[in-house]
Amino acid sequence: MKKLSEVKSHGGLQCVYEHQSSATGTMMTFAVFLPPQAMESRCPVLWYLSGLTCTHANVMEKGEYRRMAAKLGLIVVCPDTSPRGPGVPDDPDDWQFGTGAGFYVDATEAPYRGNYRMYNYVTEELPALLAENFPVDMERQGIFGHSMGGHGALTIALRNPDRFRSCSAFAPIVNPSDAEWSKKAFERYLGSDKGAWRQYDACALVEDGARFSGFLIDQGTADSFLDSGLRPWRFEKACRDAGMALELRMQEGYDHSYYFISTFMEDHLRWHAERL
Repeated sequence: MKKLSEVKSHGGLQCVYEHQSSATGTMMTFAVFLPPQAMESRCPVLWYLSGLTCTHANVMEKGEYRRMAAKLGLIVVCPDTSPRGPGVPDDPDDWQFGTGAGFYVDATEAPYRGNYRMYNYVTEELPALLAENFPVDMERQGIFGHSMGGHGALTIALRNPDRFRSCSAFAPIVNPSDAEWSKKAFERYLGSDKGAWRQYDACALVEDGARFSGFLIDQGTADSFLDSGLRPWRFEKACRDAGMALELRMQEGYDHSYYFISTFMEDHLRWHAERL
């Protein structure tokens, strides 16, 4: 593991690292914010998963989380969204697939299965690396994300309820098996059998019996993707039918951008801190 940068912020440290990943077969980059409390003791860790076209840097540069994370004593980890580099299969003409669009799945179809193993990377490889090298309390983990990353956060929490104490999302893709901007990616990564998609679909997971302690979702009413790709009311119905707690907040006039995310970031950090 190699440190690429380190910047002091709000009494803590914002660091960027790269390492050779066995899960993806490539060099992967991730960011870690260490609050000042981490200099003295182990702190809870909050994973942030970014959306389509993003890298680790989008939330690091525009998410405005450091001041509150420092106050609350939260370590924030920001992985990349996909494998990158020479030899990684890609479709440069499609922003909804390939580089920047890993969808937090483990691909089973050639030629993608050799590199696009982001579920394994986020749930196994990177946590092990974090536990070995940083002052994290792995008994206190939360996860959140935006859009494609919100989809990742919801599905990972639902599949690992004993690992995560909290989960929230900004404008998540809650039903990617039936969303315009994810169906084609699922087919290319996972094959044509839609039954295999259900393990990476939050609505399907709840319908199939997965349970979690509760969720917070913020969604802008002026989001141009609301009706075609996001449709949080589907997850709301699934949670209601399952008797599972969900606070869905429809935020009037907000879009899909980081202006929206940064506006409600501190709310989410406080919400996670209460549970961590």
